[in-house]
Amino acid sequence: MKLIFRPGDKKEYTKTVLPADTAAFEAGEVHPLYSTFALGRDVEWACRLFVLDMKEIGEEGIGTFLHIEHIAPALVNSQIKITATLKSIQKNEIICTFEAHCGQRLIARGEQGQKILLKSKIDRIVNELLTNSSVGA
Repeated sequence: MKLIFRPGDKKEYTKTVLPADTAAFEAGEVHPLYSTFALGRDVEWACRLFVLDMKEIGEEGIGTFLHIEHIAPALVNSQIKITATLKSIQKNEIICTFEAHCGQRLIARGEQGQKILLKSKIDRIVNELLTNSSVGA
């Protein structure tokens, strides 16, 4: 893992809200607004931008937590800017805070964590889960 960032460093990700990003479940659309779960996916990506630069060959990132305070709505076709700020690096765990804005409006904030692990360790974890899983049984 390359230690190339310091607390306070920032990464930005800009996204246009698509119809597929609205709140919809098997029973249909709840509302035509940017959903919390789509926001969560996009926040994960914004924070992962640090991991992409930090991981070395043979390493990969894996999420450890995501806390979202979804404050305000955003319409389809709105431009969302997510700013991830590196809060800390503790051993191999990267903690980021984030804010998401639609224009000047703050629509969400929170915190996200990821660990950088050897891909071989992730593969072992997956294989153990597959071996001990009753999924599909």
